[in-house]
Amino acid sequence: MRPTSLDGFLMIDKPGGMTSRDAVDRAQRWFPHGTRLGHTGTLDPLATGLLVLCAGVATRLTEYVQDMGKTYRAGVLLGARSDTDDADGTVTPADVAAPPAHEDVGRALTSFVGAFDQVPPAYSAAKVAGRRAYDLARRGREVELRPRRVQVYGIDILGYHYPKLDVEVRCGKGTYIRALARDLGERLGCGGLIASLRRTRVGPFDVADAVALDADAEAARAKLLPLAVAVSDLPRVTLGPEDAARLRQGQGVPLRQSPGEGEVVAAFGGDGGLIAVAKRDRDKNVLRPDKVFLPPA
Repeated sequence: MRPTSLDGFLMIDKPGGMTSRDAVDRAQRWFPHGTRLGHTGTLDPLATGLLVLCAGVATRLTEYVQDMGKTYRAGVLLGARSDTDDADGTVTPADVAAPPAHEDVGRALTSFVGAFDQVPPAYSAAKVAGRRAYDLARRGREVELRPRRVQVYGIDILGYHYPKLDVEVRCGKGTYIRALARDLGERLGCGGLIASLRRTRVGPFDVADAVALDADAEAARAKLLPLAVAVSDLPRVTLGPEDAARLRQGQGVPLRQSPGEGEVVAAFGGDGGLIAVAKRDRDKNVLRPDKVFLPPA
């Protein structure tokens, strides 16, 4: 597919009180009718912050942004529980004999750093027998979700004065911060839920550079980022003109340089433009195209 000046990634700062789909619909007015537009990772209505949109050809690279690490700032309310694990649900105060000490909170948070199994919230997009968990939960059905392996790279306490706890969480794909607050509260014996949540970073994307939803179309489109930003975490090779042409035609090309570890490789031309996402055939030392991008129109 051939990228145009309206293909790329756009960071928006999602306000609270709206779904990620609502935010995409609002942003649609910035683009010509028929432009494909999506997002690369859902934020709950309660949450604010970075939502990375993909426009046009960039929608073919969504999964690479979804796989990137994420950073959140979360306000956790201890001493209470919620059926949705956040303040938007039905909140029930917990009977707490004594507030957890700062040291106990720190130790409990440290236990969540690393790889561990996490049960998603009942009100989530996780699937049960092919159906979204939140659809079943809203119908009063009992939801039993299987634990999923998640990765938390670090958690910092930004402030603590019971029952309010402010933290910054750096985590991998699929980590639910609501579930983290719930499980922290259970580990401390007092219950916990998310009172506020803001996503500040996804890979190289930073909310400080995001566009507000009330921006005009020209200002928003001027902030579009190139396709290459989506594959910044992949091993990279630069191809000469002949190999670039062959790869774009769907043919395999010799791997003439070592891109490092990883089966999936981002292939660039001499001008720095993304040619393709390719897969490495280790036995034959060949790159075979998976997703091909033609030169810009």
